[in-house]
Amino acid sequence: MDEQATLTNHFLIAMPTLEDPNFHQAVAYMCEHNDEGGLGIIINHPTEVTLGELLEHLELEPATAAIAGQTVYMGGPVQRERGFVLHNPDGDWDSSLQVSEEICVTTSRDILAAIAEGKGPSRYLVALGYAGWEAGQLEEELAQNAWLNGPASAEIVFDRDSSERWQAAAALLGVDMTLLSSDAGHA
Repeated sequence: MDEQATLTNHFLIAMPTLEDPNFHQAVAYMCEHNDEGGLGIIINHPTEVTLGELLEHLELEPATAAIAGQTVYMGGPVQRERGFVLHNPDGDWDSSLQVSEEICVTTSRDILAAIAEGKGPSRYLVALGYAGWEAGQLEEELAQNAWLNGPASAEIVFDRDSSERWQAAAALLGVDMTLLSSDAGHA
C-alpha cells in the first residue's frame, strides 16, 4: 500500500446506513492502516465508566475529582478490557506510537499513572477497546459506502464534545450528515 492510500491519521465516519450498534454514528480515529489491515479508536461513544473507576481498577488514585469524573470511551468492539490513550505528543511513554505531529496512541500503564497524578499529557482521550479490520476488509466496507473518510483533526478528537464529533468530522469533508438519507447507496 502506498503512503497516499493509507488511512492512518484519518477519520472513518459511519454513514447513517451503518446499523451495527458498535459503529452507529461512530467516528473512528485511524491509528494505523496498511496492507495487513487497520486499527482505529472510536472517539464519540462514551461509556458509563468514569476515568476514576478505571484508575481504581488499576489501583491508581486520581489526584482530583475532575480527573476522576472524566469520560472513558468505547474505542471499539475488540479487546474491550484493554485501554488506549489518544494524546498530544507531550511526554515520553512506554508503548507509544506517534500517529501524526499532533496525535499519539499509548497503551501502557505509565501514561495512566501520570494522568492520575495530574502530570499526563495536556490533551488526551481514554478508550477501552479498538476497532480492527483485517487486510482488505476496510476497503470492502468503504466500497459498500459504510464509511466516509478524510483527514483527522486533533481539535475534533480532543476539544469537541463527543456529541458533536460525528457531524464535525463530516463537516471537514463538506458533508452535512443531517442531509444524508439512511437509504444511501450506489447510484
